[in-house]
Amino acid sequence: MVKKEPKPLEPATRDYTLHLHKRLHKVTFKNKAPRAVREIRGFAQRVMKTKDVRIETSLNRFVWGHGIRNVPFRVRVRLSRKRNEDEAAHEEFYTLAQLVEVDSFENLKPEKVASK
Repeated sequence: MVKKEPKPLEPATRDYTLHLHKRLHKVTFKNKAPRAVREIRGFAQRVMKTKDVRIETSLNRFVWGHGIRNVPFRVRVRLSRKRNEDEAAHEEFYTLAQLVEVDSFENLKPEKVASK
């Protein structure tokens, strides 16, 4: 069996709905919001295949908005894989996680977003 070379990474943008409630099941109250941020970061690393994940302030405020204990059940996230402009960076790409505000989470699927 011949091993295929992995495709080289390219800039991409996608929207995902993260079900934080199931990811935070049986987590101590005082660890819920920090764990939610770590879960978002881990999800972005897995999906976008970059180690460097940057969480935008609006997303962080949304997660922490009702305190450390009362994290929202779901969050819609826009993950953008971008080229690292910094010359001294170890990674070629980084992922930017942004909040996407929606009225309802019903029937939302992962979708590609047109690049600007």
